[in-house]
Amino acid sequence: MALPAAPHSHARLVVVQPLKRKRCAGCRRGPLSLLMLEDGAPRCLDCADLGHLVFLPRGDTALTRRAREESTLSAVVVRFNRRKSRYERQGVLVEEAALDRAETRCLADAEARRRRRARDARRRAAEDERFAAAFAGEILRLFPGCAAERARAIAAHASVRGSGRVGRSAGGRALTEGAVIAAVVAGVRHVDTPYDQLLMSGVPRYEARRRIAPTVESVLRGWREAGEDAG
Repeated sequence: MALPAAPHSHARLVVVQPLKRKRCAGCRRGPLSLLMLEDGAPRCLDCADLGHLVFLPRGDTALTRRAREESTLSAVVVRFNRRKSRYERQGVLVEEAALDRAETRCLADAEARRRRRARDARRRAAEDERFAAAFAGEILRLFPGCAAERARAIAAHASVRGSGRVGRSAGGRALTEGAVIAAVVAGVRHVDTPYDQLLMSGVPRYEARRRIAPTVESVLRGWREAGEDAG
């Protein structure tokens, strides 16, 4: 049975992965894992003068592009998909030295990306540290009776990058009074009251908050009034 007509490709050599066992029309070797169609007849890669090329499977777009750029001679490898009635690209054939050079270029890029990620991580860490310090300073301004260590802990928790907590909201980033107070209330709720235990025992959230509200207000009032007494 004849092979389906190979896809037309401008300025590209096309090599086929056959679905059935085929022998070379020239040297009669076979079965062939890869072949090239010449005037409808299958030729092995050696007879087609492509035997020195190596196969690079599809999947890494950057490596494929660079390997073809580096290779004087290359070919597209395709396989016929019976269900879709069309040829589909499987990879490329390129010179081995070209593939080596392309891999070296990609590795250099990967190292550059790693270094850039490390620089970005250091920059973000410095930004987060400055933001948490500013957040803690604002807590101490509003609640001067709060211990500095406690203020830093509340600020660090509220401002974790990507957490979605109040410190990362628009108001939190702007250090608005409402956002800062909300972060402090949350910190007091979880540390200074039995709120978490109430939730674990099955008490609904709104009811649990109602029960611990007097304790939260007492702690906040104490932190506020401590500054007034000092003044």
